[in-house]
Amino acid sequence: MNLSKEHITALAAERDLSTSELMSLLQAEGLDSLLFSAADKVRRQIYGDAVYVRGLIEFTNCCKNNCYYCGIRRDNQSATRYRLEQDDILACCAEGYELGFRTFVLQGGEDSYYTDAKICGIVSAIRNRFPDCAITLSIGERPKDSYQAYFDAGANRYLLRHETADPAHYRKLHPEAMSLQNRKECLFHLKEIGYQVGSGFMVGSPYQTLDNLVADLRFLQQLQPDMIGIGPYIPHNETPFSKFERGSLSLTLRLIAVLRLMFPYALIPATTALGTIHPQGRELGLQAGANVVMPNLSPVKVRKLYELYENKICTGEEAAQCRGCLERRVESAGYQIVTSIGNVKKPNS
Repeated sequence: MNLSKEHITALAAERDLSTSELMSLLQAEGLDSLLFSAADKVRRQIYGDAVYVRGLIEFTNCCKNNCYYCGIRRDNQSATRYRLEQDDILACCAEGYELGFRTFVLQGGEDSYYTDAKICGIVSAIRNRFPDCAITLSIGERPKDSYQAYFDAGANRYLLRHETADPAHYRKLHPEAMSLQNRKECLFHLKEIGYQVGSGFMVGSPYQTLDNLVADLRFLQQLQPDMIGIGPYIPHNETPFSKFERGSLSLTLRLIAVLRLMFPYALIPATTALGTIHPQGRELGLQAGANVVMPNLSPVKVRKLYELYENKICTGEEAAQCRGCLERRVESAGYQIVTSIGNVKKPNS
């Protein structure tokens, strides 16, 4: 199909493209500069040059699941496991607050040690101490009643990547005990409760096709999330997928731009994975339409242990170093770090 500036204009005007047009656009390297420029224009119309910072606290690398792509999978016997207690997490938040962070993202594996009571206790303690901050959880699939309890305790946002919307592809990435249907139901439960919801997927994961990527975009159109996180697949040596190629930088950037045009109001991070596969990966992500960065507030002693993939950047830096480095990088890309809570700017919101 002969794609042109008109197809990009159609996306920018929030007119839906056909599946064949979308697939062609994802392969149209010659249109990258037009695509990125259109995406940047849309993000500036809504968010200006603001880039929101989220303080990431990776509080446990224990996980009951055995996803074939993940470095903290249950069967990785080489992983050194750790858990942060409530006081450790609060100390991370206190340091982040002093550095200007007004959103804390608590991310971890699906770890049964953290019961609903423990999660609610942690959330309540953060809410009481930092009432002007947003609290984001990213702790996987839980019952709807659990999600409701965390919300009632003070959590505002929840991140749960669907990873792939295609059932056949999902089955190639996950063991039989896991269910795509349950994953999707969790996302809709979170929306029903009132969370700002984030989803997303890996780019270039094993066995992924362009059809799979289009299915991901269509699922996101159905879900209409507030946040969309994507990043290139990066292999880990201690997984069944250790020999697979990593995801493409160019395709990831193209997808960020397409997401910005399809979901103008979404909060889209320039991920650490982008910075891991390219020295300027996060800056390129911002210039393609992303508007969030997530520096690490976790204690330095555990950062290398939260290894979803190998060679992750910024594992040896103190929080202040991470914050300062990112600020300079964001400015070099033509944007400004904003320390506000950074809610999604949907119409009439």
